[in-house]
Amino acid sequence: MEEVTFKSDTVLSDVHLYTPNQRHLMAGADIPGQEWVGAPLDEDGDLDVVRKPQAASDPEPAGRVRDKVHPMILTQEEEDILGDKAQESSTCDVISIEHTMATPLEDVGKQVWRGALFLADYILFQWDLFQGCTILELGAGTGLASIIAATVARTVYCTDVGADLLAMCQRNVALNSHLTAPGGGGVKVRELDWLKDDLCTDPEVPFSWSQEDISDLYSHTTVLLAAEVFYDDDLTDALFKTLCRLAHKLKNACTAILSVEKRLNFTLSHLDVTCEAYDHFRSSLHQLERREDSRLRFAVEPVEASFPQRLAYERIRQLELWKIFVEPVTSPIVIGSVGSSTVPVNRC
Repeated sequence: MEEVTFKSDTVLSDVHLYTPNQRHLMAGADIPGQEWVGAPLDEDGDLDVVRKPQAASDPEPAGRVRDKVHPMILTQEEEDILGDKAQESSTCDVISIEHTMATPLEDVGKQVWRGALFLADYILFQWDLFQGCTILELGAGTGLASIIAATVARTVYCTDVGADLLAMCQRNVALNSHLTAPGGGGVKVRELDWLKDDLCTDPEVPFSWSQEDISDLYSHTTVLLAAEVFYDDDLTDALFKTLCRLAHKLKNACTAILSVEKRLNFTLSHLDVTCEAYDHFRSSLHQLERREDSRLRFAVEPVEASFPQRLAYERIRQLELWKIFVEPVTSPIVIGSVGSSTVPVNRC
């Protein structure tokens, strides 16, 4: 089996670190009804890795080795997704995700991260919270969480930046189209750049937004998702700015569910183990909750991580889910006074 070639700027997800050996990955999982299906194995029990074909239009520096594509196949019993409303069939649904094994930091969205699997587990557990909803995922990467959400949602807008990443995401959506909720709008892969105030509507740009998409997004979205996108302070700031901007444009109250892994790193500046990216994320949550806003109120709370594990990954205690509840502010209106007191009436 070929080895992944590492360079000084290579980043490898912990999920992929152990993915090639299915025995290691499944050890201790003990999930009823879950098995690996249809994956090509070599004589050592390792999944075969194939190279990703290079498009003629790809601007690759001379001598650079292309990333390798690794098929990741998970299984999930349909009854786990739909609960009491499951179909009579007991067949297993297979989730197939194309991703790269190792990337430079700027391409980490092409890998599958534990936080995405953690968020997917929560969606499978609390599927009734997402049923029939319009959902927007920010920084969707390979689209795993969006695909899981689409098993029960009305429509999922799966967003990120980069034509090659979005094309990979679109292929993953097509691979898993059999999972889409009956009667739903499926998964729509679109570009959403956190560093830009407006959505791209240029029809010449791949994965741009139509006016119909934008109208549907702002009129019906009630859930926002983001997983493992809090590894850089500038991007974290951009994400929270984007979340606030979108919340003001949505016609309904909404809930944002954020998945983060608290990563510990030894830094020379501190000569100690720190988690600066996580600390900045928590600070951003605190600032959001204390934000002075005349129109919206932001309430933040952690999610207890005791929900069942349905997917195969190492659920470490550093994985966290946070909910942000966004609701309109109901300001009191003074309509009269009794002596020196006023009588407030809440605006509906």
